[in-house]
Amino acid sequence: MLFDTQTILVLAQADGGAGGGSGGKSLLQHIASGGPIGFLIILISFAAVALVIIHFLQLRLNKLAPSEQFKRLQDLLNRRDMDGAREYCSEEIHASFLTRIVGSALSRCARSPFGLLEFRGALEESGRDQVARLYRATEGLALIATVAPMLGLLGTVVGMVEAFNTLGNSAGGFAKPDELAASISVALITTVLGLVVAIPASAFLVYFRNRIDSLASEVGEMTEDLLGLVESHQSVGANPSTGAVPGPRQRATAPAAGGPRA
Repeated sequence: MLFDTQTILVLAQADGGAGGGSGGKSLLQHIASGGPIGFLIILISFAAVALVIIHFLQLRLNKLAPSEQFKRLQDLLNRRDMDGAREYCSEEIHASFLTRIVGSALSRCARSPFGLLEFRGALEESGRDQVARLYRATEGLALIATVAPMLGLLGTVVGMVEAFNTLGNSAGGFAKPDELAASISVALITTVLGLVVAIPASAFLVYFRNRIDSLASEVGEMTEDLLGLVESHQSVGANPSTGAVPGPRQRATAPAAGGPRA
């Protein structure tokens, strides 16, 4: 049976209209088909974007260890002004990764009976604490990378439960496709949304933690320079401005210098 031209055009238009209606959903319509769980995943995706921006702004060398702070500490330690360096680090306006490390080490040395002889160990311990603090700052992104796919899985389970409920409530166990469409959309869209959020979040988490290691190494070189200034100025006797006293070996050998001659 042959069709005339007009019949063919009508069938083509009908087929095109049906295809456009089934595949012409907008992004918002796809998100809306995910239900409340889909909207929850979208909300935490905004939180993930905010955390990524914050980490990009904070995890920079000129933010963690500004050059002017390093030069100022070099000047103070070179002049053996330990109290001035400690006060400089304790001021809120100068708070940074570098000043927290150096300030904590100087405060520990001021309380210790060994004074600046303990400066190296205090710097290392303080540095580990501050690096751990930076790692903890990325825990929010790690939580999102873990929770997003779990929410997607939850949406999948909820959608499948609703689909089976629809089948169970239908006459004879058969349901129309449009009755199952909403439940199946929740099951599939939430899984997609969870993965779309979790994959970039996981990638950025690895990047930022590697960035922390790299920056910590660079700041470690700066603290080594400051340590060299302190160690070059250490004296054998006690230093009133730093609270340093002779070490155990020095105290043990001091009486022999003033003892009776043989």
